[in-house]
Amino acid sequence: MTTAVLIPCFNEATTIGKVVRDFKAADPTVTVYVYDNNSTDETARLAENEGAIVVPEYRQGKGLVIRSMFRDIDADCYVLVDGDDTYPVDAILGMRQAVLAGKADMVVGDRLSGTYFVENKRRFHSAGNRLVRSLVNLIFRSSVHDIMSGGRCLSRRFVKSMPVTSPGFEVETEMTIHALDKRFLIHEVPIKYRDRQGDSHSKLSTFRDGFKVLGTILVLFRDYRPLLFFGVLSAVLLAVALGLFFGPLDEYITTGYVHKVPSLVVSIAAGVGALLSFATGVILDSIRTHSRQFYELTLNLLEHETRCPR
Repeated sequence: MTTAVLIPCFNEATTIGKVVRDFKAADPTVTVYVYDNNSTDETARLAENEGAIVVPEYRQGKGLVIRSMFRDIDADCYVLVDGDDTYPVDAILGMRQAVLAGKADMVVGDRLSGTYFVENKRRFHSAGNRLVRSLVNLIFRSSVHDIMSGGRCLSRRFVKSMPVTSPGFEVETEMTIHALDKRFLIHEVPIKYRDRQGDSHSKLSTFRDGFKVLGTILVLFRDYRPLLFFGVLSAVLLAVALGLFFGPLDEYITTGYVHKVPSLVVSIAAGVGALLSFATGVILDSIRTHSRQFYELTLNLLEHETRCPR
């Protein structure tokens, strides 16, 4: 059973050598891949000196790097980890046992149940993680503790059937939501998180990337649960329509005339919008059902090709 360690990197010269060295020391049988995303420092050279296979990825963005990794690399288990030395190597490698045993398709290193809130020094990151966790669990009726963890172990089944569309740091959220929607086996293991040390700096922008993550959740909510998404929108529009309609209705019953014509027009428009929104949700939900059927057929073909190679 082969294990590939995938490390997406952008300017991690301070820590990448130690990360690769630690993985090699913990298990010499693993193959470490470092995908260098246009680094301007010594990241690539230091990783290669420690025995990693270094591959350049010229399209900027963590999501695009992971997309290339999933497409290029074949293994039985994939260990995805950041190159910033914030995740303990022994704990990350220990998580793969559930994948190799077939008990999980995604094992998440749960920082938020560990030491994250103590170690994290960046303002608003803790609140942002809590907000994202609450939104995802509410929308997708789940109980995942750490949505955006950068330390994961993944099965071949998951990696080869995961359509990565997010270009940046939203990719972890996308992977988690995809796993929830497609009913992959998810297991979480609390791990000790340590903040970046010395001259190592995060490339994550608290507000810019935070809003991108929230936008990704909204888009995936629309795509993965269209009936609920458009149903909520329809309910809001219907409430507006009814609220505006009672005034003209009362006026008409009392006097026989309607003087609040603008309110009546807006009420009718909102009512039509509610009807259209609900119809849109029903149609898209039907399309989603057929899409999931095709996905399951594709997954079956992938499993067959894996077990019976030509």
